[in-house]
Amino acid sequence: MKIIIIGGVAGGATAAARLRRLDEKAEIILFEKDGYVSYANCGLPYHIGGTIKERDELFLQTPEGFKSRFGIDVRIKSEVVAIDAVRKTVTVKDLGTATQYEEEYDKLVISTGAKPIKPTISGIENENIFSLRNVPDMDRIKLFISEKNVSSAVIVGAGFIGLEMAENLKEAGLSVTVVEQADQVMGIVDYPMAAMVHQYLRTRKIDLLLKEKITAFEPDGKSIVVKTESRKSIPTDMVILSIGVTPENSLAREAGLEIGSLGGIQVNDYMQTSNADIYAVGDAVEVKNPITGQPALIPLAGPANKQARIAADNIIMGNRRVYKGTIGTSIAKIFDMTVASSGASEKLLSREGMEYMTSISHAGSHAGYYPGALPLTVKINFAPDGKLLGAQVVGFDGVDKRIDLLAQVIGNGGSIYDLQEIEHAYAPPFSSAKDPVNMAGFIAENILTNRVKVIHWSDMLEVESDAMILDVRTKEEFEFGHIGNAVNIPVDELRDRLAEIPVNKPIYVYCAVGLRGYTASRILLQHGYTAVYNLSGGYKTYSCVQQDQRSVGGDIGVECDFFPVIRDDGEIRVESEKKVVVDACGLQCPGPIRELKKHYDTLLSGQQLTIKVTDQAFGQDLNAWCNMVGAKLIDMDHSGGVITATVQKTEPQNISIPGKGTPMNGSDTKTLIVFSDDLDKALATFVIANGMLAAGKKVSIFFTFWGLSVIKKQDKPAVKKDVVSRMFGMMLPSHSQKLGLSKINMMGAGSKMMRSVMKNKHIDSLENLMRQAIEGGAELIACSMSMDVMGIRKEELADGVTIGGVATYLERAEQSNINLFI
Repeated sequence: MKIIIIGGVAGGATAAARLRRLDEKAEIILFEKDGYVSYANCGLPYHIGGTIKERDELFLQTPEGFKSRFGIDVRIKSEVVAIDAVRKTVTVKDLGTATQYEEEYDKLVISTGAKPIKPTISGIENENIFSLRNVPDMDRIKLFISEKNVSSAVIVGAGFIGLEMAENLKEAGLSVTVVEQADQVMGIVDYPMAAMVHQYLRTRKIDLLLKEKITAFEPDGKSIVVKTESRKSIPTDMVILSIGVTPENSLAREAGLEIGSLGGIQVNDYMQTSNADIYAVGDAVEVKNPITGQPALIPLAGPANKQARIAADNIIMGNRRVYKGTIGTSIAKIFDMTVASSGASEKLLSREGMEYMTSISHAGSHAGYYPGALPLTVKINFAPDGKLLGAQVVGFDGVDKRIDLLAQVIGNGGSIYDLQEIEHAYAPPFSSAKDPVNMAGFIAENILTNRVKVIHWSDMLEVESDAMILDVRTKEEFEFGHIGNAVNIPVDELRDRLAEIPVNKPIYVYCAVGLRGYTASRILLQHGYTAVYNLSGGYKTYSCVQQDQRSVGGDIGVECDFFPVIRDDGEIRVESEKKVVVDACGLQCPGPIRELKKHYDTLLSGQQLTIKVTDQAFGQDLNAWCNMVGAKLIDMDHSGGVITATVQKTEPQNISIPGKGTPMNGSDTKTLIVFSDDLDKALATFVIANGMLAAGKKVSIFFTFWGLSVIKKQDKPAVKKDVVSRMFGMMLPSHSQKLGLSKINMMGAGSKMMRSVMKNKHIDSLENLMRQAIEGGAELIACSMSMDVMGIRKEELADGVTIGGVATYLERAEQSNINLFI
């Protein structure tokens, strides 16, 4: 038997290996149009970000390896351009020689995969725009970043791949903006779960723009500007398109094979196409969704591998093995957060007209009394008869094993009652006696049996004006944040305070995560209250969703707490003794102070952090910093060259850095004037500025005359100048990399020595210090008069620099209590 396979990677390579194991004598030829036949497609973003250091680690098998181990003829850079299903031949184009030839087959496997969606948008062919689907794409992106000195990227689309790319580009040192047309990321999860991801992405300094439609890409010198329907202009060095993929079906369509309603190759339960001798697998095919019974496109590596194995078995042994369909179980790592989904989302169920109910529960990744438990949120969608239709899990530990348990129940057509019966491996470091998956089943049963009526976050916004909103958390939890108009009666006091609760009005009960709310609901129902509703997911879900909606509107006044201490009784403990450890060893001033402030901002009043520093001047700086911000220095120890200090937060509010346009006052405003183009003085400027920012101060830096050279772009556009202006340009440093030292410059050798010493001692470069200052909110002002005299144009200066005259400076100086002239 002669078997031809079109396409490698997950589907084609797996089918080839399985075919050989089943039939040693079959002639097997695999055609792959790229130069790589079997590689870890899902690992591509992690090589770009540097997590996977060696490129070769991505390759699972080579053509030579296939030949020696399996006796399979692998022909790379060979594109199948046509299939003749009647004559049972394929036409192959050798991409190296451009020649074409035919090969006959007895059985054919199509594994052509999917191609990235590329919408019709003006400027989309710009060389700064990329997609990531294969190794050549990865190589182009990585090369572009290194060769073009890329510092920023816009990712279009916020699916799983888009967010993995956001993480990895951020880890590679780029500033990242994600633009998504929908109102949420990761469309296969439901909005309350996505809201948690939104808030977490923002804490990781990802600029997330939702409900934004891109209208054009416009070139801007060596960069590109992304234009949106809301009239936003986003300048960036590169764009990654991650809008989704569509089945690569052209070969199959032209061969007369049936194409499904969604555009995938139509196959039966045996992975057989409309032609009995042709099978198809992977991202190119349309499969059945067992939950809805409808066709689905689910481009995942796991299903592709399984389909390939089944197709190979059926080719060799006859159609015996059936593919049962795909429920779309998927998982993604986003920095430290894990997001996973299986089965049907609310959107899919609504679109298919399927009746469903839903619940959200929060728990710890393991027993709350064992150290290190991290938050875990489980959302399940289920039918009125209890059948489990979908599940989603978000958390920081143990997400993978929970989604695998849930997926097994969904895939087997099980119910929420099966969740209750799952027997899991239990010990305090790994789980709780009642695992979060068990708990999800218990909660769903309470809903189905009417032991509790639930209300969801969206409905809480429209409760009756005369209803009572009852917060049954502790007084301390209530004081740290609550729903407006809520009355606080802790659940442990509820029986003694029933007289405070009206019998004839609806009562909407909530706690931190829903467990104490359920207990309170049961108490009220058994004391004659009838209209009692418990908030699903509790205040944790409600507050996170509300904050997400405020963030989209530009209001970031409330934070979503990702690391609450969730006890096994459902109480979120407000820990005054919680300690955070920050390792700032190796950082030089102002790095340790900057790290201290960043983590100090996350503390609640009374909480402590410990910081370890090797910069021996830190001790004096720390005392001064604590005095400025009102922090309490608990302890400081010098041992083995490491300073270990413990600081306690004494103010309930975070230190906030005023942004541009924020009203200023003398106590939090500092002004610097830079008159010099010396490297050492520029370094001093930005070390001081970053220290001020780390202390929560507003900083304005005024660059005049020679100081303008500090903020010139390295890659400047060509501008028209007169003779005098051109002379100034030739005599002055063209950008910050060209600055010399005020002493021992030695025709530029001194500044190179200085930069080399700084690098070896892990001291931030001038350019990094400038970037940190700008990201920290520093205002950079260029003197307009000096620019006119020296013939410097605005286009030559760094992005974000404000042009201002003496009045601008005087206004800042008048409102400042420190004014430094450098």
